[in-house]
Amino acid sequence: MSAAPPRPAPSRTSPPGRSGPSGGAGRLLAPLAGTAVAVALWWLVTTPLAAPDSMLRAFAPQQAVPAIGALAADGVLLEDIATSLWRLLLGLLVAGVLGIAIGLAVGSSALLEQGTRPVFQFLRMVSPLAWAPVAIGVFGIGHRPVVFLVAAAAVWPIVLNVVAGVRAVDPKLTLVARSLGASRRETLSTVVLPTVRPHLLTGVRLALGIGWVVLVPAEMLGVTSGLGYEILNSRDQLAYDKVMAVILVIGALGYGLDAAARRLLGAPATG
Repeated sequence: MSAAPPRPAPSRTSPPGRSGPSGGAGRLLAPLAGTAVAVALWWLVTTPLAAPDSMLRAFAPQQAVPAIGALAADGVLLEDIATSLWRLLLGLLVAGVLGIAIGLAVGSSALLEQGTRPVFQFLRMVSPLAWAPVAIGVFGIGHRPVVFLVAAAAVWPIVLNVVAGVRAVDPKLTLVARSLGASRRETLSTVVLPTVRPHLLTGVRLALGIGWVVLVPAEMLGVTSGLGYEILNSRDQLAYDKVMAVILVIGALGYGLDAAARRLLGAPATG
């Protein structure tokens, strides 16, 4: 009896962009190419296509990038960055504490969820900046109204994601824990929180992005420090190159914060 011919080894093909020299290079070159195209379009609009006396020329990259160094040399840039990040952190802490507490309570009660749903949907659809007069009237001028506005914007992604996480808990696991004599606190720590954690991390990352977007205009409301204030201050001085420089810093910091949140929190990218 002759032996069966050996089967050919299955060919192993890697998914596109996953491995191989071209895939790794593509992941690196594609963002660089996209950035280069964006900068080229920015230069094209603000330099060759702009009229000689147009204000657009002050926003050109060859004007804005050196202005970042000028702001740093003046000693205001790092101070404004630190102030803005501090306000963002405080706002996120307030939103996190309130969001987790409210989300756990609402997610644990179907009746409470039904009762609060219209109120939450109404409040989260109100622009956080609409609360600015209220915040200034209650807290006055300074850090507190800015922190309030950041928290008012950031709390809803956390609340809604925590509620979704609690609703995703398998009731059978809860019954098993209780049947084994677990207390309510033990059930929360061993069954509910592990299920809620991925939803919470996603909510925190979304809250970070929303809070950063709201922070800058909030700092244009009566405070005398921060990146939002620096935009107004530069505009009042007719230093439009510095206005664009601060915008670049805001975008770069926001990108860095989101990248750090993805890496540290493990939240999935949302585009």
